[in-house]
Amino acid sequence: MKNRVGRWRDRNAGAKVAGGEWHSRHCIDILVVDSTLILLIWPRFSLRFQSLPHPPLRCKKFMKKSVWLAVALGLCSPCVVVAQEKVSREQKVLKDREHFDKDSSWIYNDFTAALAEAKKSGKPILAVMRCLPCEECVKLDDAVLDSHPTIQKLRDQFVSVRVISNNGLDLNLFRIDPDQSFGAIIFTPDGKVLARYGTRSHRTEWEDDVSVEGFAATMEGALELFKSSAELGEKLAGKQPQPLEINKPEKLPALKDRYKSTLDEGPNLVKSCIHCHQVGEAIRDYVWDNSGELKEESLFIYPNPKILGVILDPKTRTSVRRIVAGTPGAKAGVLPGDQIVELGGQPVLSTADIQWVLNAVPAKGAELPMKINRRGKEVESMLVLSDGWRTKDDISWRVSTWELRRIVLGGMVLKNPEGAKGSAAKTLEIGHVGRFAPHDRALKAGLKPGDKIVSIDGNDKWERETDVIWHLLQEHADGKPYDVVVEREGKRITVKLTVLRS
Repeated sequence: MKNRVGRWRDRNAGAKVAGGEWHSRHCIDILVVDSTLILLIWPRFSLRFQSLPHPPLRCKKFMKKSVWLAVALGLCSPCVVVAQEKVSREQKVLKDREHFDKDSSWIYNDFTAALAEAKKSGKPILAVMRCLPCEECVKLDDAVLDSHPTIQKLRDQFVSVRVISNNGLDLNLFRIDPDQSFGAIIFTPDGKVLARYGTRSHRTEWEDDVSVEGFAATMEGALELFKSSAELGEKLAGKQPQPLEINKPEKLPALKDRYKSTLDEGPNLVKSCIHCHQVGEAIRDYVWDNSGELKEESLFIYPNPKILGVILDPKTRTSVRRIVAGTPGAKAGVLPGDQIVELGGQPVLSTADIQWVLNAVPAKGAELPMKINRRGKEVESMLVLSDGWRTKDDISWRVSTWELRRIVLGGMVLKNPEGAKGSAAKTLEIGHVGRFAPHDRALKAGLKPGDKIVSIDGNDKWERETDVIWHLLQEHADGKPYDVVVEREGKRITVKLTVLRS
């Protein structure tokens, strides 16, 4: 294979390149030799490649000059990285632990110790929750750990604790959207919640939901709130979770006898970890089993304010970037540039705080008083949510939806066609079917990836997988079969599926 060499420079915190993303303070040379990608780095970087990219045309001028230098330095330099090596989940966890063993400014995976230190020092607690195997939000996580000066300066005013698993966590303290790969809860020294941070509305794209600047702004707001927390008793009460009958993840029926309150050491380290989405699924199943039905409040959790037409700027606490006409946000008189200060009587310091308020609103709707800072003046308004408002949210990106696909769709994933435009972009096709039991019912019924959805349960107007799942849960939870009609190579095929929990 012909060798290729390219160089990318970064004058900021990070940049995207074809096929991947890297973060550096200086530059890297990229060398390909016989399908092996070698990176010559100086001095500090982190890189994730999804595929082998061709270098931009502007990089060709570096080839002749850089190739022999890269080879010569690369063969004798410890800075050479072979991109084909894949770090295992266990290695990620051990590397993370090793990092914090050397950093005394963090308490590692021990919230009890953080509470004790906070009571001793009088500082609030910054509890950062991170799913280490997940690639999303790596840049934000790195900034929080050690590379962003504003955040590091703010951290001096907190007791910082890193939480990497849910084993043994008190769910009456730690309650946040369970489908996050990065989240944070800021507590008072006595364990009362001041703020939450961490929002997603897409499986991999997080830049429109969270940012380093937004996280720093939330930390600053929490410090301000902490100084006046004694006077805000009632307003802070709504931020506290309602007590759960079962407050330990490993004691929930779906997780009981499978996990312990602590992580195992050795080869089962990662397997012994209770992931956030598993906690969300276990709580959802517990409520489902006890009520006999899956309600909107349990399916459409932590609704994003986007569904109300309120598009927030992720680089701020809660400043409005855009308002969609005709939506509840527009009808409430919210304007671009407004900062939402209070919602439902609670001070809100992040999108996650707004989601916390919305999560407590019933599916039938409600009226939420709102306080807005508009160019330095306080404006009061009312956000009106009508019956069925929750169902406008999208659950397809959530990890916890995979189990629902098994139950409702027989293990198939529905998606909008890639690259389609106009009305074609609003149709559905099968993106994936499970190959192994119990996720293979759709495959056994004869469905294949690429099949175009003609109709499901007699409806030929489906535009979102979320709507299909919700409809079938309402109409076919009793196990009554429903028809799936697909088009494949110009022919229509009809199969029957059922909603099956067991």
